[in-house]
Amino acid sequence: MQERIWTAALVVIGDEILSGRTQDRNVAQLASWLNVQGIRLAEVRVVPDVQAAIVEAVTTLRLRNDYCFTTGGIGPTHDDITVDAIAAALGVPVEIHPDARAMLEGYYASRGGLTEARLRMARAPQGAQLIPNRMSGAPGLQVGNLFILAGVPHIAAGMLDALTGTLEGGRPVLSRTIGCWVAESEIADLLADTERAYQGVSIGSYPFFREGRVGANFVVRATDPARLETCAAALSDGLAARGFEPVADGI
Repeated sequence: MQERIWTAALVVIGDEILSGRTQDRNVAQLASWLNVQGIRLAEVRVVPDVQAAIVEAVTTLRLRNDYCFTTGGIGPTHDDITVDAIAAALGVPVEIHPDARAMLEGYYASRGGLTEARLRMARAPQGAQLIPNRMSGAPGLQVGNLFILAGVPHIAAGMLDALTGTLEGGRPVLSRTIGCWVAESEIADLLADTERAYQGVSIGSYPFFREGRVGANFVVRATDPARLETCAAALSDGLAARGFEPVADGI
Protein backbone atom coordinates (compact mmCIF):
# COMPACT_ATOMS: atom_id res chain seq x y z
CA MET A 1 0.00 0.00 0.00
CA GLN A 2 1.48 3.35 -1.06
CA GLU A 3 2.06 5.82 1.73
CA ARG A 4 -0.23 8.86 1.79
CA ILE A 5 1.72 12.04 1.01
CA TRP A 6 0.35 15.27 2.44
CA THR A 7 1.20 18.41 0.50
CA ALA A 8 1.05 22.17 0.97
CA ALA A 9 1.55 25.19 -1.26
CA LEU A 10 2.71 28.70 -0.42
CA VAL A 11 1.62 31.96 -2.00
CA VAL A 12 4.15 34.70 -1.23
CA ILE A 13 2.40 38.04 -1.62
CA GLY A 14 4.12 41.38 -2.11
CA ASP A 15 5.46 43.80 -4.67
CA GLU A 16 8.56 44.21 -2.50
CA ILE A 17 9.49 40.55 -3.02
CA LEU A 18 9.11 40.73 -6.79
CA SER A 19 11.06 43.99 -7.00
CA GLY A 20 13.98 42.55 -5.06
CA ARG A 21 13.77 45.16 -2.31
CA THR A 22 13.00 42.41 0.20
CA GLN A 23 14.44 38.91 0.15
CA ASP A 24 11.92 36.24 1.10
CA ARG A 25 12.86 33.94 3.98
CA ASN A 26 9.49 32.35 4.53
CA VAL A 27 9.84 29.64 1.88
CA ALA A 28 12.68 27.85 3.69
CA GLN A 29 11.10 28.49 7.07
CA LEU A 30 7.74 27.04 6.06
CA ALA A 31 9.30 24.08 4.24
CA SER A 32 11.29 23.09 7.33
CA TRP A 33 8.29 23.48 9.63
CA LEU A 34 6.01 21.51 7.32
CA ASN A 35 8.46 18.63 7.08
CA VAL A 36 8.37 18.22 10.86
CA GLN A 37 4.57 18.05 10.59
CA GLY A 38 4.88 15.30 7.96
CA ILE A 39 3.77 17.61 5.12
CA ARG A 40 5.72 18.41 1.96
CA LEU A 41 5.90 21.87 0.48
CA ALA A 42 4.97 20.99 -3.09
CA GLU A 43 4.91 24.38 -4.80
CA VAL A 44 5.47 28.10 -4.25
CA ARG A 45 4.10 31.05 -6.17
CA VAL A 46 5.12 34.70 -5.74
CA VAL A 47 2.45 37.24 -6.69
CA PRO A 48 2.13 41.04 -6.56
CA ASP A 49 -0.26 43.06 -4.40
CA VAL A 50 -2.98 42.64 -7.03
CA GLN A 51 -6.27 41.08 -6.00
CA ALA A 52 -6.85 39.14 -9.23
CA ALA A 53 -3.38 37.54 -9.01
CA ILE A 54 -3.88 36.54 -5.37
CA VAL A 55 -7.35 35.12 -6.08
CA GLU A 56 -6.10 33.04 -9.00
CA ALA A 57 -3.10 31.67 -7.09
CA VAL A 58 -5.01 30.81 -3.93
CA THR A 59 -7.91 29.24 -5.85
CA THR A 60 -5.60 27.04 -7.90
CA LEU A 61 -3.20 25.95 -5.18
CA ARG A 62 -5.70 25.28 -2.40
CA LEU A 63 -7.62 22.87 -4.63
CA ARG A 64 -4.65 20.70 -5.59
CA ASN A 65 -2.95 20.57 -2.19
CA ASP A 66 -4.05 19.54 1.27
CA TYR A 67 -3.07 22.93 2.66
CA CYS A 68 -2.35 26.37 1.24
CA PHE A 69 -0.44 29.09 3.09
CA THR A 70 -0.06 32.76 2.26
CA THR A 71 2.48 35.21 3.63
CA GLY A 72 2.25 38.98 3.43
CA GLY A 73 -0.42 41.59 2.91
CA ILE A 74 -2.24 41.51 6.26
CA GLY A 75 -0.89 44.74 7.78
CA PRO A 76 -2.61 48.09 8.43
CA THR A 77 -1.97 49.89 5.14
CA HIS A 78 -4.06 50.35 2.00
CA ASP A 79 -1.99 47.89 -0.04
CA ASP A 80 -2.54 45.06 2.45
CA ILE A 81 -5.27 43.33 0.46
CA THR A 82 -4.74 39.65 1.22
CA VAL A 83 -7.87 39.34 3.40
CA ASP A 84 -10.04 40.95 0.70
CA ALA A 85 -8.56 38.74 -2.01
CA ILE A 86 -9.05 35.51 -0.09
CA ALA A 87 -12.61 36.48 0.84
CA ALA A 88 -13.25 37.08 -2.86
CA ALA A 89 -11.69 33.72 -3.74
CA LEU A 90 -13.98 31.98 -1.25
CA GLY A 91 -17.05 34.02 -2.11
CA VAL A 92 -17.59 35.30 1.44
CA PRO A 93 -17.74 38.81 2.90
CA VAL A 94 -15.05 40.48 5.00
CA GLU A 95 -15.96 41.28 8.61
CA ILE A 96 -14.31 42.61 11.75
CA HIS A 97 -13.52 39.52 13.82
CA PRO A 98 -14.59 40.32 17.41
CA ASP A 99 -11.83 38.28 19.04
CA ALA A 100 -9.19 39.84 16.78
CA ARG A 101 -10.49 43.29 17.68
CA ALA A 102 -10.27 42.43 21.39
CA MET A 103 -6.68 41.20 20.96
CA LEU A 104 -5.68 44.39 19.17
CA GLU A 105 -7.42 46.61 21.73
CA GLY A 106 -5.43 44.90 24.49
CA TYR A 107 -2.15 45.08 22.59
CA TYR A 108 -2.48 48.76 21.66
CA ALA A 109 -3.98 49.93 24.95
CA SER A 110 -0.56 51.23 26.04
CA ARG A 111 0.64 51.94 22.48
CA GLY A 112 -1.60 54.79 21.38
CA GLY A 113 -4.90 52.94 21.14
CA LEU A 114 -6.69 51.12 18.34
CA THR A 115 -6.78 53.47 15.34
CA GLU A 116 -8.75 52.89 12.13
CA ALA A 117 -5.57 51.76 10.40
CA ARG A 118 -4.79 49.26 13.15
CA LEU A 119 -8.38 48.03 13.13
CA ARG A 120 -7.77 46.84 9.56
CA MET A 121 -5.74 44.01 11.09
CA ALA A 122 -8.93 42.67 12.72
CA ARG A 123 -10.58 42.17 9.32
CA ALA A 124 -11.15 38.55 8.31
CA PRO A 125 -13.03 36.50 5.72
CA GLN A 126 -16.32 35.39 7.25
CA GLY A 127 -15.92 32.10 9.12
CA ALA A 128 -12.17 32.49 9.75
CA GLN A 129 -10.46 31.20 12.87
CA LEU A 130 -7.60 33.11 14.48
CA ILE A 131 -3.96 32.02 14.60
CA PRO A 132 -2.38 33.58 17.72
CA ASN A 133 0.44 36.09 17.30
CA ARG A 134 2.41 36.77 20.48
CA MET A 135 4.83 39.10 18.68
CA SER A 136 2.69 42.00 17.48
CA GLY A 137 -0.90 41.38 18.51
CA ALA A 138 -2.39 41.07 15.01
CA PRO A 139 -3.43 37.42 14.53
CA GLY A 140 -3.10 35.21 11.49
CA LEU A 141 -6.17 33.55 10.01
CA GLN A 142 -7.34 30.09 9.03
CA VAL A 143 -10.25 29.45 6.68
CA GLY A 144 -10.65 25.76 5.86
CA ASN A 145 -7.34 24.58 4.40
CA LEU A 146 -6.10 28.17 3.94
CA PHE A 147 -3.64 29.67 6.42
CA ILE A 148 -3.01 33.42 6.20
CA LEU A 149 0.29 34.40 7.82
CA ALA A 150 2.27 37.59 8.27
CA GLY A 151 5.02 38.39 5.81
CA VAL A 152 7.58 39.38 8.47
CA PRO A 153 9.54 36.13 9.01
CA HIS A 154 9.83 36.20 12.81
CA ILE A 155 6.11 36.95 13.15
CA ALA A 156 5.25 34.19 10.68
CA ALA A 157 7.46 31.85 12.73
CA GLY A 158 5.40 32.59 15.84
CA MET A 159 2.19 31.83 13.98
CA LEU A 160 3.63 28.53 12.74
CA ASP A 161 4.63 27.71 16.29
CA ALA A 162 1.01 28.21 17.34
CA LEU A 163 -0.08 25.78 14.60
CA THR A 164 2.43 23.07 15.53
CA GLY A 165 0.72 19.72 16.00
CA THR A 166 -2.67 20.90 14.71
CA LEU A 167 -2.37 19.81 11.05
CA GLU A 168 -2.81 16.24 9.92
CA GLY A 169 0.20 14.87 8.07
CA GLY A 170 2.28 11.80 7.46
CA ARG A 171 5.82 10.91 8.41
CA PRO A 172 8.52 13.57 8.08
CA VAL A 173 11.02 13.25 5.25
CA LEU A 174 14.47 12.20 6.48
CA SER A 175 17.68 12.77 4.55
CA ARG A 176 21.30 11.68 4.27
CA THR A 177 23.96 13.57 2.31
CA ILE A 178 26.87 11.93 0.53
CA GLY A 179 29.54 14.11 -1.05
CA CYS A 180 31.98 13.13 -3.75
CA TRP A 181 34.61 14.77 -5.98
CA VAL A 182 33.00 13.68 -9.22
CA ALA A 183 31.07 15.31 -12.06
CA GLU A 184 27.45 14.26 -11.73
CA SER A 185 27.35 13.42 -15.44
CA GLU A 186 29.89 10.63 -14.82
CA ILE A 187 27.56 8.81 -12.44
CA ALA A 188 24.11 9.81 -13.71
CA ASP A 189 23.30 6.17 -14.43
CA LEU A 190 24.36 5.12 -10.92
CA LEU A 191 22.08 7.75 -9.36
CA ALA A 192 19.13 6.73 -11.52
CA ASP A 193 19.64 2.99 -10.96
CA THR A 194 20.04 3.39 -7.19
CA GLU A 195 16.92 5.52 -6.87
CA ARG A 196 14.95 3.09 -9.03
CA ALA A 197 15.99 0.16 -6.81
CA TYR A 198 14.52 1.70 -3.65
CA GLN A 199 10.84 2.56 -3.82
CA GLY A 200 9.91 5.64 -1.82
CA VAL A 201 13.44 7.07 -1.97
CA SER A 202 14.56 10.10 -3.97
CA ILE A 203 18.11 11.22 -4.71
CA GLY A 204 18.90 14.85 -5.46
CA SER A 205 22.19 15.87 -7.05
CA TYR A 206 23.76 19.25 -6.23
CA PRO A 207 26.99 19.94 -8.15
CA PHE A 208 29.61 22.51 -7.15
CA PHE A 209 33.00 23.84 -8.25
CA ARG A 210 35.54 24.42 -5.47
CA GLU A 211 39.31 24.58 -5.19
CA GLY A 212 39.55 24.14 -8.94
CA ARG A 213 37.69 20.85 -8.77
CA VAL A 214 34.22 19.62 -9.70
CA GLY A 215 32.15 17.72 -7.16
CA ALA A 216 28.61 17.13 -6.02
CA ASN A 217 26.56 16.43 -2.92
CA PHE A 218 23.91 13.74 -3.26
CA VAL A 219 20.95 14.04 -0.91
CA VAL A 220 19.00 10.84 -0.29
CA ARG A 221 15.47 11.42 1.04
CA ALA A 222 12.84 9.02 2.38
CA THR A 223 10.27 8.70 5.16
CA ASP A 224 11.38 5.16 6.08
CA PRO A 225 14.60 5.29 8.16
CA ALA A 226 15.72 1.77 7.31
CA ARG A 227 15.16 2.23 3.57
CA LEU A 228 16.96 5.57 3.72
CA GLU A 229 20.05 4.07 5.34
CA THR A 230 20.09 1.09 2.99
CA CYS A 231 19.83 3.29 -0.10
CA ALA A 232 22.51 5.71 1.17
CA ALA A 233 24.84 2.76 1.82
CA ALA A 234 24.18 1.35 -1.64
CA LEU A 235 24.99 4.70 -3.24
CA SER A 236 28.20 4.99 -1.23
CA ASP A 237 29.21 1.46 -2.24
CA GLY A 238 28.42 2.23 -5.88
CA LEU A 239 30.60 5.33 -5.86
CA ALA A 240 33.47 3.44 -4.21
CA ALA A 241 33.17 0.60 -6.73
CA ARG A 242 33.75 3.14 -9.52
CA GLY A 243 36.87 4.48 -7.85
CA PHE A 244 35.32 7.57 -6.25
CA GLU A 245 35.56 8.26 -2.54
CA PRO A 246 32.18 9.02 -0.92
CA VAL A 247 32.13 11.49 1.97
CA ALA A 248 29.41 11.06 4.61
CA ASP A 249 27.48 14.26 5.46
CA GLY A 250 28.67 15.91 2.26
CA ILE A 251 31.57 18.08 1.19
